[in-house]
Amino acid sequence: MASNLRTRRTVRHSRALGIALTPKAEKYMERRPYGPGQHGRARRKADSDYSVRLKEKQRLRAQYNIREAQMRRYFEEAKRTSGLTGENLVELLEMRLDALVLRAGFARTIQQARQMVVHRHIVVDGARVDRPSFRVKEGQLIHVHERSEKMVPFQISATGAHQDVLPAVPGYLDVEIDKLQAKLTRRPKRSEVPVTCEEQLVVEYYAR
Repeated sequence: MASNLRTRRTVRHSRALGIALTPKAEKYMERRPYGPGQHGRARRKADSDYSVRLKEKQRLRAQYNIREAQMRRYFEEAKRTSGLTGENLVELLEMRLDALVLRAGFARTIQQARQMVVHRHIVVDGARVDRPSFRVKEGQLIHVHERSEKMVPFQISATGAHQDVLPAVPGYLDVEIDKLQAKLTRRPKRSEVPVTCEEQLVVEYYAR
């Protein structure tokens, strides 16, 4: 029952934002490609510039499953880093441990990836890490703890089953899915990161 409720909430959130946040939500959205609620099919008036920027920020937040306070901290760091702030923002978010657990195919959704980290199933360079926000450095090895490898969710992951519904493994990750391990070989580039976002709109939202 709780699982079905979470699914309905995720689908509704996905339809409101116009992006599929999970593979299951994507299937629902293919059948109902319009917003949720009784007015979902009605023609909507044009959004204001502010609401467009706000929605884009919410879309990015939802794809990484982070709170507003966390998002703002990432933005402030991205602003201090040399280069384009929007690209820096996405690249910093992508180096989160839970994001890389998802990209590697260990998990099916960002929520599941977060749970795997919080429950101490994930190891970085031999040390257990329980913070989804942990920033993985170039060259570090991410893998499933040996005591967790025999658990059903990880046995499924090791077959590559999740990779069938996820975007292709990006070039900055070297994944050996049968061994449940992945290495961040270099810093992600925005053009490779499989998130749907016009990051300049997010920058404009926070810079207003």
